[in-house]
Amino acid sequence: MSALTRIETAVVRCRRCPELRAYTAQIARDKKRAHRDCVYWGKPVPGFGDPRARVAIVGLAPGAHGSNRTGRPFTGDASGGFLYPALHRAGFASQPDAVDRGDGLTLSDCFITAALRCAPPHNKPTPGELRNCFSYLVAEFDALRRLRVAIALGSIAHSAILRMLRARDFALAGTAAFAHGAELIATRRARTVTVIASYHPSRQNTNTGKLTVPMFDAIFRRAKELLER
Repeated sequence: MSALTRIETAVVRCRRCPELRAYTAQIARDKKRAHRDCVYWGKPVPGFGDPRARVAIVGLAPGAHGSNRTGRPFTGDASGGFLYPALHRAGFASQPDAVDRGDGLTLSDCFITAALRCAPPHNKPTPGELRNCFSYLVAEFDALRRLRVAIALGSIAHSAILRMLRARDFALAGTAAFAHGAELIATRRARTVTVIASYHPSRQNTNTGKLTVPMFDAIFRRAKELLER
């Protein structure tokens, strides 16, 4: 069993936050009218992607009727509808559409995970919930031995990545403040990881024009440039 598979198993079985497990199960029972015929995942959502990835994307948390329904990050909701086309255009995803776990989508040189693995009420995790999930992010980072670029989707994901790097004794150079397109370089011995910050592809950002398609494409174009160095 690979390290990432072991982490995936541990995440799905996790009960560190009983209130979140109860909330995700309630959503799975009550459902959304548009998805009333679906069988919801209703559990913590593990990471997804290429185990040899050099790029890791960290989001906030599963969407109540997206990942919490489908069991795969950014799948089945508007955020994923903005993210996966961008990954496809950049060559990281095999297709632009992410509907469910059986849709045939694969990622190349890219791994997607989140700061929190259960859908939180009002999409707002508590500090304690984030702490409970933190070890999974660290474990994934350790397992992705070829990782060179970490993309933070939103300020909470950005903070989680920086905390994870500090936990592994990386030296950080650059601005630690969150801003779209901001970069930070983390080094430890011979290993270097560049952190790129991006606004989260939520409807709140995409519908208002705070995050546009060209802005998002520039993030992944920059990631490709860093990999080619």
